[in-house]
Amino acid sequence: MTLNTATTMNGTECRANRSVRPGMHRVATRVMAFALAAAAPVLLTPDTATAQVRMTVAPQSQPVVLRGATVHTVTQGVIENGTIVMQAGKITAIGGADVAAPQGAKVVDVTGKHIYPGLIDAYSTVGITEIGSVDVSNDINELGDFNPNVRAEVAVNAESRHIGTTRSAGVLVAFSTPGGGVISGLSSAMSLEGWTWEEMSMKGAAALNVNWPDPVGRSRRFGGFGPGGRGGPQEPPKSYDQQVQAIKDFFAEARAYMDAVAAGQSVRTDSRYAAMIPALKGEIPVIVAADGVSQMNDAITWGKAEGLRLVIRGGRDAVLVAERLKAENVPVILTSTMAAPDRSYSGYDDRYHAPAELHAAGVKFAIAGGAEGLYSYRLPWEAGVAVAFGLPEEEALKSVTINAAEFMGIADKVGSLEVGKEATLLITTGTPLDMTSDIEQSYIQGREIDMNDIQKHFFKKYMEKIKQQATKIAM
Repeated sequence: MTLNTATTMNGTECRANRSVRPGMHRVATRVMAFALAAAAPVLLTPDTATAQVRMTVAPQSQPVVLRGATVHTVTQGVIENGTIVMQAGKITAIGGADVAAPQGAKVVDVTGKHIYPGLIDAYSTVGITEIGSVDVSNDINELGDFNPNVRAEVAVNAESRHIGTTRSAGVLVAFSTPGGGVISGLSSAMSLEGWTWEEMSMKGAAALNVNWPDPVGRSRRFGGFGPGGRGGPQEPPKSYDQQVQAIKDFFAEARAYMDAVAAGQSVRTDSRYAAMIPALKGEIPVIVAADGVSQMNDAITWGKAEGLRLVIRGGRDAVLVAERLKAENVPVILTSTMAAPDRSYSGYDDRYHAPAELHAAGVKFAIAGGAEGLYSYRLPWEAGVAVAFGLPEEEALKSVTINAAEFMGIADKVGSLEVGKEATLLITTGTPLDMTSDIEQSYIQGREIDMNDIQKHFFKKYMEKIKQQATKIAM
């Protein structure tokens, strides 16, 4: 018999334990106690301690001064031989070599290096997905079609190995975003350092996500199983018009709920409608996932009628509706810049040069890392490809910093290097958008973070294996 004492991500006991015969739990507990006691000396050795890969560091307790680097503020130009002062997690001073260091500060000489604000992934699943083929490690999609009350932050696993690899690429803030259904829920702005999701959360309800139907795609079925249960009869697939009408109806219901609450009427509490009130008031954006021309045009028309702060996410064909996007002041979050074209008649560089074309057309945009937690570390190179195909480097940098912060409502905290903002920044050998640059150190809210990650850990481990094998051969 195999005893499984593992727990799921929400702390509930796995089914394997429920099948153990009565009385065997006491035996299993004793066996585990002896096993842990025997293993304790091994678990505490320095070599095995590195298995945790990275260490969460404490909040900043001492002022830190970075001197001598070229400081790329993003919004206020470039400062040669610059100085940044960080205290209590915030930037308290920024300028040239004459900026004074506070008493008791730790002064770090970064001469010859570059300092950039931490990169921001505007569409990510870092922390809510781990291994694609292991269902219990993925908490992205909720059951049902309308789940505006779902907040991604509460599902974020602070111990995710993807956090370390993402940070090593310079991405220090990510908008964890739920998926599935028609209204997926609320994106949460997460700082990628902390012991728990509460400590990492910057803004729990940052944006409401809507998946716009595809008018040229296959009709989808709403709901789950039909009245006959599993395998029973189901409702016929909804047409495009019916799917759009369902979105309009749900927003109308939420608006009626909001008005009733504001008028002091007695209404039954509905967490779904309540979660939509900030979006209906324009306090947070509504992110609409749309790629095709018809999708984007219909979504823009709907968003304008609803009076929403609309942002398009995906934007495969955004270049074709650039004139309207600019006229309506609708920004775009581009995903998968490093992607092959979807159509046989498109050029190989169809996605690569789209950011440059949008910039030339005056459309505001951010570039995202493609959503999958495994690939968020590619964010700087998604923007770097756009530079290689015509986008000015300063605009590419904005697309993964201040633009993303502004679209999602956290520009007062991150996205640029300014006094009063969080001390979330990178010390590099060059632009983080270039694969040949090294990110030597990062700070998140003034914390000097551990730069180790699972990929670096395995690189060192297997380089040691090669070294040992070479020694044997030499002998």
